[in-house]
Amino acid sequence: MTNFKKLLIGLTIASGNALPIMACTGISLTAKDGSFVHARTIEWAAGFVPCDYVIIPRGQALTSYTPIGSNGVQFSARHGVVGCSVAQKEFIVEGINEAGLAAGLFYFADYGEYAEFDSTLSSKTLADLQVVPWILSQFSTIDEVKAAIGNVRIVSLDPKVASTVHWRISQPDGRQVVLEILDGGVPHFYENKVGVITNSPGFPWQVTNLNNYVNLYPGDAPTNRLGEVTLKHIGGSSGMLGLPGDFTSPSRFVRAAFLRNTAPQQADAFSTVTLCFHLLNNFDVPIGLEHPIGKAPDLPSATQWTTATDLTNRRIYYKTAYNNTIRCIDLNTIDFTRTAYQVHPMDTKRVQPVEVIYVK
Repeated sequence: MTNFKKLLIGLTIASGNALPIMACTGISLTAKDGSFVHARTIEWAAGFVPCDYVIIPRGQALTSYTPIGSNGVQFSARHGVVGCSVAQKEFIVEGINEAGLAAGLFYFADYGEYAEFDSTLSSKTLADLQVVPWILSQFSTIDEVKAAIGNVRIVSLDPKVASTVHWRISQPDGRQVVLEILDGGVPHFYENKVGVITNSPGFPWQVTNLNNYVNLYPGDAPTNRLGEVTLKHIGGSSGMLGLPGDFTSPSRFVRAAFLRNTAPQQADAFSTVTLCFHLLNNFDVPIGLEHPIGKAPDLPSATQWTTATDLTNRRIYYKTAYNNTIRCIDLNTIDFTRTAYQVHPMDTKRVQPVEVIYVK
């Protein structure tokens, strides 16, 4: 089997052609001291998928794949990058650079539309699964990305795979945008004021859909009368009665928006990071929801991993389905002028550590 055929197998895993679920959920929060954190989950429910963290030094030469080989756009890293990849080291789906710009891709089935691959334009062609490393290695602001996006043609590596992705791009001052490729290759940028992203449909529709939940609010509903019957809440948080609890993309968007926007603001970056992990625990997808009874694979969770990225202090934190211990990569400790291009598994062992407490 050639390396490129192996690559396309990895593409099939990563892009959703064989995915029972790709229910990624993203949120962002700002601390009282101004620190900005964005966080996300990534799901795949069919089995174990190789996941690595990747270190890209300044000056590293990179080339995008195209549907016919490794002959797409060529670029050299202007900024050092730390990212998390799936299936292939080139497919960084979430990451941050040393300038504090962060980006990630989210599955976007049936609603995006890329340009068709044209072999005569290979030198401008950028695979959708390599947009994140292209952004992070080249740019330091959202405006720089917007100015340069027209210089590349974003395509799928496998024309038989109709699924597409969209992207969240954030910078340390709290600004974030969603990038969607529509209408045969036209980039659309949307300012993300709600601080949430999931999957399909498109971002403007998801924001509009929040209007269907105008009745929701934090706290308890007041006592009411229904004829001769007095109605009062059962349990707490009754003002949120009707908040959707399923795992469809629109429902997760609504749930994430209300959880994120009612969460108490934390004092600093680290407490905000830990809050993000707690909030995103609500979006861990249990194995079995997408499978017939008895057919679920042997996985602890469909949520393969969760990250929280501190854009202000240039740190990326992660935990996995196999190991809920939070780990941190601090970009400030990396000399991106001297370090090598590196790839390491997110889990060296797929085992959950347990601290045993001995009682005397």
